[in-house]
Amino acid sequence: MNWIDTHAHLYGEDFSDDRTAVVERALAAGVSHLYLPNIDSSSIAGMLALETEFPGKCFAMMGVHPCYVNENVDQELGIVKDWLAKRPFKAIGEIGLDFYWDKTHVEQQYKAFRTQLELACEYSLPVAIHSRESTRECIDEVKALQDGRLSGVFHCFSGTLEEAKEIIDLGFYLGIGGVVTFKKSGLDKILEDIDLANVVLETDAPYLAPVPYRGKRNESAYIPLIGEKIADVKNLKIADIAAITTNNALKLFKML
Repeated sequence: MNWIDTHAHLYGEDFSDDRTAVVERALAAGVSHLYLPNIDSSSIAGMLALETEFPGKCFAMMGVHPCYVNENVDQELGIVKDWLAKRPFKAIGEIGLDFYWDKTHVEQQYKAFRTQLELACEYSLPVAIHSRESTRECIDEVKALQDGRLSGVFHCFSGTLEEAKEIIDLGFYLGIGGVVTFKKSGLDKILEDIDLANVVLETDAPYLAPVPYRGKRNESAYIPLIGEKIADVKNLKIADIAAITTNNALKLFKML
């Protein structure tokens, strides 16, 4: 079986002691592609180094994460624009809005999100959207700019069934990770009513590890555990989940 992790921060400090081994474990588990969303200018070097170490396996995105948006937003966006002009990336990400941790820079978050959505249109790239406590607002921003050119994934989807359907209607995928294995998440119930043609898998490593590793460091090798849970929810064979979600991910990142 072939799997794809559409969202993993494997370049981060949590993996500084065993980064190469983590990627090798993922590959051994059948996870053939690992997509790396950027955080801000400080994470670019590590991300690109990992892509260089594992060519054709690790793929870099470019963007500014909403939790790292501050008064220096123009400078950070300038760096993103410079990199996009310099070399190819698989997506614009991780971008979006986050109203959970801090609302100090909401205005700057909106500016960064809108600017990067426009860059995605300019470069014909998909986007990886972070929407913690802001699913409604992120949907509205995408809807306002959707002219048929925007595509992407709502990473770590945590909204309602109605919001899931709106996202799908906008031509976007739902990113499903370890949360689906949590007993009280309710995500399994939403997935019962969602066509798998609209789903891609992710870990968000090192965060949100699936059961039985909940609370520990997450890694891309755990993608099959997420697939197993979805197979149970949809009453399908795990091989079917692997095939469908892998094909979706390749479409998302325009590799088909």
